[in-house]
Amino acid sequence: MRHAEEYRDGRIARALGARIARAADPAASYRFMEFCGGHTHAIARYGIEDLLPGNVQLIHGPGCPVCVLPVGRIDAAIRLSERPKVTLCTYGDLMRVPGSHGMSLLRAKATGADIRMIYSALDALRIAEAEPNREVVFFAIGFETTTPPTALAIRLAAERKLKNFTVFCNHVLTPSAIQNILESPDLRTLGRVRLDGFIGPAHVSTVIGSEPYAFFAEEFEKPVVIAGFEPLDVMQAILMLIGQVNEGRHEVENQYRRAVRPQGNDRAKADVAEVFELRKSFEWRGLGLVPYSGLRLKNAYAAFDAERHFGIEYLPAPDNPACECGAILRGVKKPTDCKLFGTVCTPETPMGSCMVSAEGACAAHWTYGRFRDREAS
Repeated sequence: MRHAEEYRDGRIARALGARIARAADPAASYRFMEFCGGHTHAIARYGIEDLLPGNVQLIHGPGCPVCVLPVGRIDAAIRLSERPKVTLCTYGDLMRVPGSHGMSLLRAKATGADIRMIYSALDALRIAEAEPNREVVFFAIGFETTTPPTALAIRLAAERKLKNFTVFCNHVLTPSAIQNILESPDLRTLGRVRLDGFIGPAHVSTVIGSEPYAFFAEEFEKPVVIAGFEPLDVMQAILMLIGQVNEGRHEVENQYRRAVRPQGNDRAKADVAEVFELRKSFEWRGLGLVPYSGLRLKNAYAAFDAERHFGIEYLPAPDNPACECGAILRGVKKPTDCKLFGTVCTPETPMGSCMVSAEGACAAHWTYGRFRDREAS
């Protein structure tokens, strides 16, 4: 296993930047979307955009599961946490995502709700075993990367015959979201964005493999290059995408071959298939209702489904009208296009999910501050 520093070599990065500049046709423009927030974070942290010619633009996409979770799902979790004898367990970054009327899980906890930050689904399982008098609910969220651990926790709960453990499932699927972006449904309120290719997710692809992206390359004639999260990974992927565009190709290429196989992780996919099934639709922040983009528990595991157990009703809720998070997640706008960015909306006082998660586009722009350098120049 190579050290991470080998993928952060500044000398090699500058050489790749020079190769990208030579490969990019001066008469053309290139617009590539990175779907994953890990790539957005790397781009901002290492100043990758500073090494690219002006006609090569990177468009920030949906980012991360925290970013795309709609307000209505946060509201549902807060209502659930307020029930007697309910202990809601979830990941730390979800605690600060604003719901309706400025309420968040963190604020609900401050008013007395039993909400606990955990690091894994198994932590919630252990709490349920240790506190049999509490109804322990795991607020599950994530792309394909974190879905297998949730499936494992549910299977273990079934094996141990736990009666006080359920999962509020909010796992979503990246291929459906990519298709939604490419099909561009009615976007009169947000606008459209031109895309020439995708930097494919890294960790997601270790699970699902590279094969699911073939449909987008063929049907929409858009090249996809799966890339790792290090700066040299991203730059090599950009060079590969430019090569495809110049040659008129639209294929799936795998830059992240050290971790991603065409078929993905068969064991992880089998675990997910045993426990979960597709929902007919699921709401994404910025994308709206996306068909067959979310998961729910199969009937065989219905006893562990919090939505069925508690009769959770999903009530759609609007975003903060002044927040541009939805447009940013679709790539139509940049964080600096939002009038709240850096004023009332900061990581300490987030107005939208893009500023909460470390992988959100707004948080990345704010943390590494490169927009300040451009304003000063």
